[in-house]
Amino acid sequence: MKILVVDDEEPIRELIKYNIEKEGFTAVLAENGTSALDAARSQMPDIIILDLMLPDMSGLDVCRVLKNDKMTAFIPVIMVTAKTEDSDIVAGLELGADDYVTKPFSPKVLIARIRSVLRRIDTDTKRTSYGADSEVSIHNIHIIPLKHEVYIGEKQVLFSATEFAILDYLARHAGQVFSRQQIINAIKGESYPVTERSIDVQILSIRRKIGDTASGVRGGEEGDDGVPVIETIRGVGYRMSEDTADD
Repeated sequence: MKILVVDDEEPIRELIKYNIEKEGFTAVLAENGTSALDAARSQMPDIIILDLMLPDMSGLDVCRVLKNDKMTAFIPVIMVTAKTEDSDIVAGLELGADDYVTKPFSPKVLIARIRSVLRRIDTDTKRTSYGADSEVSIHNIHIIPLKHEVYIGEKQVLFSATEFAILDYLARHAGQVFSRQQIINAIKGESYPVTERSIDVQILSIRRKIGDTASGVRGGEEGDDGVPVIETIRGVGYRMSEDTADD
């Protein structure tokens, strides 16, 4: 497994490199945003560890470019930052980052986050190999897991790995209500170290991308019953409404 480490501080780059190589991973290093984008496109790493404070461009801008590029949109990103304000973390998650670690961090915690992402990737691969990931069409949404593609009507829309997993999971269980923790467990695995707030952020981003609002807009088409595609069940969690178009 190849991991791209992006940080402008050489001691931190070397610390992360040492610890991930000790675990058997291959490290690719970048010291700024420009070199990070070049390395991501040329090396196609399995995971990117991305510092938010970079000299030439912010890590958030790097993340934005990666997630808007079809070549790199589905590479998981773990943010590493000294910033601890919710707004910075939320901004990264909204751009499609999969997780975050704040400085100073324990190398063991970082390795645990990396392994958690890899377990999810491995689970997705196994599901696909057993044919469990058939295409799903619901409302105005068409999901093609084998290609990691989502179409809203005729238009292809890019989703981060986490957004894709949540959308796919809810679509396959339309009508069922899931708590935030159940969603985390389903797409990340049990005991995954992430706050339930991150699920709210991911759901918000998914709603924006599918054109889902409280007024019942479904992928750009007005719903008959005014019910949004992804419903918030107050005090419980979320569910995807069942498709009644053919009823």
